[in-house]
Formats: sequence, structure tokens, C-alpha cells
Amino acid sequence: MLERHSDSNENNKASNILKHVLNLFKSLRPGSDLSSFKLPPVFNMPKSQLQCSAECVYSTAFDLLSSLNNGKTPLDRFISVVAWSISTTRPTKFGAAPYNPILGETHHVSKGNLNVLLEQVSHHPPVSALHATDQKENIEIIWCQIPVPKFIGKIISPICCVMKQNQFLLFSKCTAVEAKVHGKRQLKLHNHGETYEMSSPHILFRFLPVPGTDWFGNVRIQCLETGLVADLTYMSQSFFGFRGNRRLIKGKIFDSLSMKVLYEIHGHWDSTVTVKDTTNEEIRVIYDAKKTISGLQAPFVKDPENVWTTESALVWSELSQAILSKDWEKAREAKNTVEDRQRKLMRERESKGETWVPKHFIVSKSQEGWDCSPIQKWVPTAPIATL
Repeated sequence: MLERHSDSNENNKASNILKHVLNLFKSLRPGSDLSSFKLPPVFNMPKSQLQCSAECVYSTAFDLLSSLNNGKTPLDRFISVVAWSISTTRPTKFGAAPYNPILGETHHVSKGNLNVLLEQVSHHPPVSALHATDQKENIEIIWCQIPVPKFIGKIISPICCVMKQNQFLLFSKCTAVEAKVHGKRQLKLHNHGETYEMSSPHILFRFLPVPGTDWFGNVRIQCLETGLVADLTYMSQSFFGFRGNRRLIKGKIFDSLSMKVLYEIHGHWDSTVTVKDTTNEEIRVIYDAKKTISGLQAPFVKDPENVWTTESALVWSELSQAILSKDWEKAREAKNTVEDRQRKLMRERESKGETWVPKHFIVSKSQEGWDCSPIQKWVPTAPIATL
């Protein structure tokens, strides 16, 4: 959702689940890795993290991706790539997390000429690989994502007091989960022989003192062939919520060879982002979130017989239906069934001395991190589509 909610509305909703969250995390220490942490279904949204990642690529009302080739100069195309990168940042909902994908889970969706395929290529640590291609435009996207969530802060003693809903909340430290997204993202414009590499902002789920979620951190986008670089900073509120501008983004585009700053970037990733030409101070809008990611439609199955058994929607179908129906007992049973099946398969592989191998990616690991290379040149058309 792009609609801006008032802080009071968000806080009212968030306060209803705070006691459950704090009880859930009471045994955790600051810095604890939450990669293997299991959330009860009441905290899950009815979809997998694979689908959430894929939606950043295929869920658009205005197609920025296919227009990337239209830039007449390398700088024009670079600015368009920056706008597209910003479009992959989507609003999040406090208190609702997607499912952790199981090993080998896939999500395969088509939108027009764009075909998108994701596979969970590792479970511990969780590593997701994405390959998306538009054969008509000769565009290719390859991502390898490793989220590393960690618990921050812990309630220890009542040294600070904040009024909230006519009650006093006492805390000594900020309480939150910080999820850093590691891994490499590449976008290739084959018609121009250009490869763009970009990182991802991180996300903060803040519980105390002011509940909320924020994207934050530094993002670098660079074109390997032209030497153009963009440094972006996603700004978040302070932990106490008394300062800071939510969803603010600012940065610069510069030539890495001469180090000359060409454009300054400013705006909000959930509304509009502008660039200012440092030569003539001309300002123009390069990204409009309302135009790009409003009124999106959910994917639909157009060819049921060819949906893979590893598809996210099938793997989690019973759990998703139970969550939508708010049948939490059935949801717990459905989630346990999926997890028990995975543990059984893992034990069977270990007893046979087998190593699980991804079907759609070649995966390697080095000192620089994980690398996921797609096996196929072009992603095939999917039995699931979106408008």
C-alpha cells in the first residue's frame, strides 16, 4: 500500500501485537541471528518471501523495465536504471512477515514479455536466486539475495518513560529486528552491452519505543562499462520517532573516472524522486511511485497442469488458506506439516550421502559471497501470469 497512514493509526494497530512480539523475543540476546527463527502463523502474511522478492520485479502498473533501452545516451539509460532500482523498494506492513522459503521452492510468473523465476537455493543460510528475462527487449536480471536478520536491543530496566495510549511504556533500550540484505543484483541491457550492479537497502522492524518498519541504509548502483555510479541513502526515523523523515531517499550520480557529480537525487521512494542537474540546476521527476506501483493485481494461474509442485502457492496453499480464514489451529498444523516434510527429506538425503542440487541455478560460494548463475539463457513462459 502506498497510502500514508497517520502515526496514531499505525501505533494503535501496532500496540495490539506488541505484547505478543516482546513475549516472543524475551529470551533473545542483542545480536542474535534470526535466520532460523520460526514465527507463529499469526505473524505471517499469506505468501512466501520468494513471491515478495519477485513482486519487486513483475508487479508494476507502469513498465519502467522495458523502457530502459530507450535512453539515447549512457547517462540517460543510467538515470532510468536508478529509477527502476528505486521502484523495487516496496512498502512493508508492521507485524506481518512472509514465510521463510523451503529448500528448492520456486516462484515462476510471467507478465507480458517478462518471465521471472526464483528458486530457494540454500536454506541455512537462506539464499534466494532470481532470474528474469525479457527476450523482446533483450534485458536480463540476475539476483542472489541473502537476508541476515538480527535482534537489536532488549528490555532490561525502566529508565525511560514514554506516554502511549494513556499508558506509560518503560524501556531501557530500543527493541527491533534489523534485516540486512546481502548479495549481488545485476541488470543487463544486452542491446547496449551494459551491465548494472546494485545493492539493496536494509529493513528495520522496530518494536519499541515507536513501532514501525523502515527501509534504510546505503545503496550503490554502478555501470561496469561506462563508469557511472549512483550512491543512494535511504533515511529512516530515529528509534524514538521524534525526528527523521520516513521513506526519504537522497543521493548523487557521478562519473567514477573524473569524480564529477552530475546529478543530485532527492525525494521519497513511496511518492516521487527527482534529479537536479548540477550544471544548470534543472530539476525533473524520474520516479513516481503512485504511477508505477499503485493498483497492482495478484498473479493468477492460467495453466494449472503445468504449475510445478515446488511453486510457492502450492507449497504453502493450506497455510495461506488457514491464515486468510484466521483459523490459527489449522495454520499451525499446516506450517508444521511443511516443516516436518522438509526435515524428513533432509534426513533421507543425509542417510544416502546425497547433496541437494538446485534445478535452475549453478551456485558457488567464495570469500566474496554467494554467486548464483542461471542455467537457462532465457526464462521460459510461466503457467502463472499477472497483468
